[in-house]
Amino acid sequence: MLTYISIVVTAIFVNNIVFAQFLGICPFIGVSRNMSSAVGMGLAVTFVMALSTSVTWILQTCILHPFGLDYMQTIAFILVIAALVQMLEIVLRKIHPVLYASLGVYLPLITTNCAVLGVALITVQHSMPFLQSLVHAVATALGFMMALVLFAGIRRQLDLVDVPGPMRGVPIALICAGLLAMAFMGFAGMKF
Repeated sequence: MLTYISIVVTAIFVNNIVFAQFLGICPFIGVSRNMSSAVGMGLAVTFVMALSTSVTWILQTCILHPFGLDYMQTIAFILVIAALVQMLEIVLRKIHPVLYASLGVYLPLITTNCAVLGVALITVQHSMPFLQSLVHAVATALGFMMALVLFAGIRRQLDLVDVPGPMRGVPIALICAGLLAMAFMGFAGMKF
């Protein structure tokens, strides 16, 4: 039980995929303009990350590794992730068209979101058992969603304050993201 708690706390705070590992920056900057898009993208990434980690773990342990096809790992994982994102896009378009429209181009970009591929590769490289891999993927995705929501709140506040002209928009957003990353680095010194 302590192992799973450690995995969750570490994935969300200590090794946050955005603030500590700097993966998934494109959707982090692009979707964090409003809260509903941030939550929607976070949920979509959680679904894709959990499902893709499960499928890639099974693919790696049952097919790639036993047959000596480890060199195909990255290509196979990308194909799995692309198929899952395509499925999610079709389902979202049908079930929740407003969220589908608000996510825009960032929904198909989940396919190329290095955070999703990164988590699948990390779980395989660390030889995590299936359940630990799944917990790690979900916790990492929740950390990603927390980063999106936190940054959406900060960007909302930045719209309300008087920022000097040259710093408005992307420059101040990047400075705030850097400060958040530095703050999250403080968790790295904690022992769990």
